[in-house]
Amino acid sequence: MKRLPSLPRPRSGLKKRALAAAMALHLVASQPIAAAAASWWPVLTPPPRLLPSQWADQKRFLSAEASAEPGRWDTSRAEFQRGIMDAGADPLVEEVIVIKSAQVGWTEIINNLVGYYIDQDPSPILVLQPTLEMAETWSKDRLAPMVRDTPCLAAKLSTAKARDSGNTVLHKTFAGGRLTIAGANSPSSLASRPIRIVIADELGRYPASAGTEGDPLSLAYKRTNNFWNRRRFAGSTPGIAGSCAVEAKWELSDKRRFFVPCHSCGTVQVLTWSQVRWEKTKAGTHRPDTAHYRCAHCDAKWTDADRHRAVRLGEWRATAPFTGIAGFHIWEAYSPWVKLSQTVKDFLEKRGNPETYKTWVNTALGETWVEKGEAPDWQRLYDRRETSMAIGTPPEWAGLLVGSCDVQRGGGGRIEMDVWAFGPRRQRALVEHVEVEGSIADPATWAKLDEQVAREWISADGRPMRLTRVGVDSGDGENTMYVYAWCRRHAGLAMALKGRESLSAAQPITGPTWMDVTINGRKLPRGVRKWDIGTSMLKTELYGDLSLERPVDGEPYPDGYVFLPDGTGDEWIKQLVAEYLAVTRNKRTGRLKREWQQSRPRNEALDNAVYARAVAISLGVDRWSDARWAQQRGADRRRVPEAAPATTAQVPASTRPAAPKPAQARSKPKINPLTGKPRGSHLGGRR
Repeated sequence: MKRLPSLPRPRSGLKKRALAAAMALHLVASQPIAAAAASWWPVLTPPPRLLPSQWADQKRFLSAEASAEPGRWDTSRAEFQRGIMDAGADPLVEEVIVIKSAQVGWTEIINNLVGYYIDQDPSPILVLQPTLEMAETWSKDRLAPMVRDTPCLAAKLSTAKARDSGNTVLHKTFAGGRLTIAGANSPSSLASRPIRIVIADELGRYPASAGTEGDPLSLAYKRTNNFWNRRRFAGSTPGIAGSCAVEAKWELSDKRRFFVPCHSCGTVQVLTWSQVRWEKTKAGTHRPDTAHYRCAHCDAKWTDADRHRAVRLGEWRATAPFTGIAGFHIWEAYSPWVKLSQTVKDFLEKRGNPETYKTWVNTALGETWVEKGEAPDWQRLYDRRETSMAIGTPPEWAGLLVGSCDVQRGGGGRIEMDVWAFGPRRQRALVEHVEVEGSIADPATWAKLDEQVAREWISADGRPMRLTRVGVDSGDGENTMYVYAWCRRHAGLAMALKGRESLSAAQPITGPTWMDVTINGRKLPRGVRKWDIGTSMLKTELYGDLSLERPVDGEPYPDGYVFLPDGTGDEWIKQLVAEYLAVTRNKRTGRLKREWQQSRPRNEALDNAVYARAVAISLGVDRWSDARWAQQRGADRRRVPEAAPATTAQVPASTRPAAPKPAQARSKPKINPLTGKPRGSHLGGRR
């Protein structure tokens, strides 16, 4: 047989795979086809392209210091993660957005995507964290252990060395690509460099602008424009509806939800919070340990084991048209690491406070928080006034009275004080509205307020009650020093308050802060204490409570119910609902924001209701047990005069004659009319 000439020596630019193919063809000419195929076919066949979830199942190892379940990765443990990861390898998907709760393994999904692209599809990668500090933390605590314990990654990424400029904590190189880890708050982290893969974590916590350069996510996405096969991933727990970045991205996606089958009827469905049920004792105590899920179709009861089994059989389904963005929503009911009993327990603990409840909705349900900003209808509130309650008479369940004052300069000046009664289960009732006319600069006006504050109210069950605390709005600059001076004279009883309108205020009341007071032209350092009020969250709570319906058929009033006595005027009720939440656009950043706006000129009743609630919270009433409330009412009952007439409780305080003062021996000190205590004693209010 004639010997074939040898192949020419390849140039240095010839790829190894092309050389291997040429060698295989060379062998074909000298061997029978059948015998040659066995040797050259594997050379010509490309290695199998793994999906991200397959790569994780075959090659990923969880580290002991970064996972509660170290060892080989298993996607079937949380089956919903498969579709999210594999969307990164779908040629039709350019962008992936995940709106999620906590405890669904999102950080591990990020880790798997980074490992997949390093090992299977080397590319320039950017991982974007909210801050540089969080970027360093992720690199050290998550990435480094994964690289160390996953052999295919350890062979491609060396450990970070201070002298190795190609491999630092925030920048790593590997064959065919590089990994940059950046903070959204640092413009230099987003400096111009080509990026094919962008993975953005906790998008909801990004600043509105990276320095002066604009939206950090948009800056990061622009780095991918030169790549036809770019991939963009972003995920986060949501925030407030209307101003949440991840929500805006989700609305542009195909809105995929995870459908699971019922073990009883086989109907596929999306898990919802409304189908989570639990039992109560005969006394009405919640039992979160009995939490379970109910099928939306056949009402079959699902245990945690049934729920986990259903998730393993589930699948993602789009609920909107596909436009190149794959959107995924997932919450902790799908998570194998969360029991429904814990979800219910957290709900019961946090539902009483609007701010903690908002956090629960964001982090447990993975849903945006919708501010209940639409003001209740004043006519409905007017029509549901309590005919069994009279103006000036605290209800029999009332445990304490709180006064709240709004100081006005207009119309010659006036101080409007509302008296609110508070009782168990966050229930409250308006007792009386009082107007003190006169110039704010006139000491006589404040003397009139002294008389009102020193009054006594008789409850529906015959108990004499006085104000425990009085909160006064000090936010008006021209009135501030007069308010400070009055609060200083009544230290312990009066509280100087200042509202904070920010929707992000995390506490209903904070402080106190010592403020300077000017007395007769002389500045008195640390003259009075001031408390800051988170008015937005308290308005939201109030509107939610006002929307509660009056019970029927003898059922108890719901927690948080607001009672308005018969005789409450329509003008006062209109003031109570005089504001609403509006969505506006920030002129500087272009982002939408929500803010409170007035629908009518006067809103003193709303301000006073918010201040009274804040003062009550500062006294700790939300933590009082039924026994503590009973003790409080009992203390009032022991002070009832034996000769008190039976009809006193039905007479409004404004028309009831003042009780005669008891005679006092000369040896006894004079009684302070504000507190009922000897002059010179502490003026703190009775709790």
